[in-house]
Amino acid sequence: MIYDKQSFTIEQHIKQLQQRGLAITNEQLAIHYLSHVSYYRLAGYWWPMQSDKEKHIFKPNSKFEDVVALYNFDRELRILLFDVIEKIEISLRTKLIYHLSHEFDPWWFQNTNIFENSGALIETLASIKEEVDRSKDIFIKEHKQKYKDDLRFPPAWKTLELTSFGSLSKLYGNLKNTINAKDTIAKELGAVNHTYLPSWLQSIAQIRNYCAHHSRLWNKNLPGAPKLLSKPPYKWVNDVPTDNQKLYIHLCIMKYLINIIAPENSFSVKLIDLLAKYPSVDPNALGMKPDWTNEPLWK
Repeated sequence: MIYDKQSFTIEQHIKQLQQRGLAITNEQLAIHYLSHVSYYRLAGYWWPMQSDKEKHIFKPNSKFEDVVALYNFDRELRILLFDVIEKIEISLRTKLIYHLSHEFDPWWFQNTNIFENSGALIETLASIKEEVDRSKDIFIKEHKQKYKDDLRFPPAWKTLELTSFGSLSKLYGNLKNTINAKDTIAKELGAVNHTYLPSWLQSIAQIRNYCAHHSRLWNKNLPGAPKLLSKPPYKWVNDVPTDNQKLYIHLCIMKYLINIIAPENSFSVKLIDLLAKYPSVDPNALGMKPDWTNEPLWK
């Protein structure tokens, strides 16, 4: 089957949406959004409003204004989460540098003997090398000039400052379970031991990528299933979500970590305020229970 659809003008798109049952009372608003936000990006927000996914027929009372509200809610949610994830990323980076440099040496991240999968390590190091090579930071330039005969990476406290959250999480997850620092870091972040933290970091790194690339989080089924502690040492939720693909369980893990990293954080208040700002947004689409704000974790 050959794809033969041609491009539409904004006016043609609006007419088509109206014919399919999407109420557009303010055409200037629709023109404005479709001229700044692509039709296909907005389609992710009106997709659940369609009763017939093949013919793209909308359910009764579907409104373009609700699509805009969902889009703006999702954008502000990503901004909020990016701020939280930044603090988690910096904490993880600090702990990896400190504990492993003391347990081994400043080049521990190149030591194949302390990692489970040397092939995965080589791939991670290749990504780290790209990050270091393209860095314009003064401390990297000065290091290369001063130690030009040293062919190793700069030490961990320089190299890992340039390393992405994804690579940091891969380094941690690939450490052998016999490495003391692996358990130490997990314990300091409230995850008790190395069993749970790798899956938490993996899911957060994925969400960070969604945020960085402006991808939809609302109503998205997320890949992977984070392993959950049966009895977390710090405040957690009484009603543990069973649907690990929805965003809520990942929000809970972020909240759990940020409560340790930044105890005076305002994550709960900002999330509650964001949902109040957009009352048309159904929290259930994120996997949230009706009484989630009463959970010990979120108080």
